Amino acid sequence: MGSSVEVDRSNFMTDVVEASHQRPVLVDFYAQWCGPCQMLKPMLEKLVTEYDFVLAKVDIDRNPDLASIYHVEGVPDVRVVHQGQMYSGFVGVLPEPQLRELLSRLNLKSKADLGLEAARAVLATGDRQKIKAVFAQLLEQHPHDRKIAIAYAKFLIQQDELAAAEGLLASIEPNEREFYAQAEALGHLIQLTLESEKPPEHELDPAFFAAIEQIVAEDYEMALQGLLAIVSTDRTYRGDGARKTMLLIFTLLGDDHPLTKHYRKQLTLTLY
Repeated sequence: MGSSVEVDRSNFMTDVVEASHQRPVLVDFYAQWCGPCQMLKPMLEKLVTEYDFVLAKVDIDRNPDLASIYHVEGVPDVRVVHQGQMYSGFVGVLPEPQLRELLSRLNLKSKADLGLEAARAVLATGDRQKIKAVFAQLLEQHPHDRKIAIAYAKFLIQQDELAAAEGLLASIEPNEREFYAQAEALGHLIQLTLESEKPPEHELDPAFFAAIEQIVAEDYEMALQGLLAIVSTDRTYRGDGARKTMLLIFTLLGDDHPLTKHYRKQLTLTLY
């Protein structure tokens, strides 16, 4: 989607400053002898094929004047140029997830992000077969994009295709921290969905499993209200299960979601 260019004094104004009025430019000040630079290089070159930005590469040994003008003291030093202005990016090597966060803050979306947006539009139509076809294509094109796997697993759970959802979630590794936590939460949701098929054994079971259905349907606020009521009624129910299920929802929504912030506070007030 983006483009990559070697930059020196002769084309810096055209390929960096002027180009930045059309789309963001990441300027990678590097050196051939720099080990971290060689680690960062393939990650940036991979990302420029996924996102719409310009990767401008400046060899500081061949262009000491540019390194001096922009006060480059260590490499790799990555700057962001937008609307003709240069801003600090980072010095050193960032892991790929943090590089993607940087691009996200620049309001850039990857091919996978755009594909997922299209999939969500299809989800709204309710056409089950078309939705499956769209997700299958996305997974084939982006087999390691966990946002796609999580979104598809949620759809499969809604369709009561629990084994297929479990298989999809099993591919997410523990070292993929954010997505593994969501995968674990969805795995727990699958187990609760299976338990909801059993006859009720406790007076709170109908309310609890109604909340589980609401989670599956992504009606999170209603689920949180019902679970909070259970916590306030009987903390010991299902071994503190209502509180734990609220934490499950917080994991799925993320710490910054308004519902997480509100109901985490309400849960604290209820408990203490």
